[in-house]
Amino acid sequence: MLNHAMNKTEQFTAIVLAADRTAHDPIALKTGMACKAIAPIFGTPMIIRVLDALETSGMVKTIIICGPPKFAIPDCPELERRIASGRVIWLPNLNSPSRSADSGLTHIDQNSPVLLTTADHALLTSSIVRHFLGESQKAGSDATVGVVKYEDVAAAFPGVKRTVIRLKDGGVCGCNLYAFLNLRGRGLVSFWQRAEQLRKRPWLLIGQIFGPMTVLSYLLGALTLDKGLNAVAAKTGIRVLPVFLPYPQAGVDVDKVEDMLLVESVLSGTGPLARAETA
Repeated sequence: MLNHAMNKTEQFTAIVLAADRTAHDPIALKTGMACKAIAPIFGTPMIIRVLDALETSGMVKTIIICGPPKFAIPDCPELERRIASGRVIWLPNLNSPSRSADSGLTHIDQNSPVLLTTADHALLTSSIVRHFLGESQKAGSDATVGVVKYEDVAAAFPGVKRTVIRLKDGGVCGCNLYAFLNLRGRGLVSFWQRAEQLRKRPWLLIGQIFGPMTVLSYLLGALTLDKGLNAVAAKTGIRVLPVFLPYPQAGVDVDKVEDMLLVESVLSGTGPLARAETA
């Protein structure tokens, strides 16, 4: 059990989900790696980029990774070194992201605030982490979720397809950044398990979780972000607030080969958002 005392200098404990969703992940296949998380992106394994962003943020004290599978770790010597030294705590992944997240939470003291993210967040930076966690601490909620405005993502990455939740107050893209600020906030993971299979089909997610009136509101373009999160609170008793990030690259993860090429172009300074902070 990781023990943390809550005070003004309290750091978050980070959980990084680092296992593949499928047995034949396209990034792993393209790069010849055993797991997407250790695939090199512009010369550095994705998971190392994420770990570096967390460590240099100044707001994360302990890092737990769920995955990659144990057999894949030797293929990433830097990750192997960090695990061996205790710099990173490795846990085996379970058969879904939400179950892996729940497993990670059982190893963290109940009083510690938690950041949850993913290993395929290859454009994550220390500035993004600091902004998200700093705003989360001021939110006064049980949990927060990082989002970016779709219009910002579309402007920064013209023509690039992203998953969009289209709401009355504008489309938003998720950022794979979640903060659980107290024990009640951690209950969001149980809620997530119900919604996990529907993340790419938001209309079905809204219908099955919230009921027909809310899905009708969504389909008619009348659902706002606040109404959606209020519905979560009504269902779960968990107050969740959004943290809007001024970093469009926070809405980009690496699910497809096209995503990998986009991220590499950004990191190399030759593609969209070439002037964005990438370190």
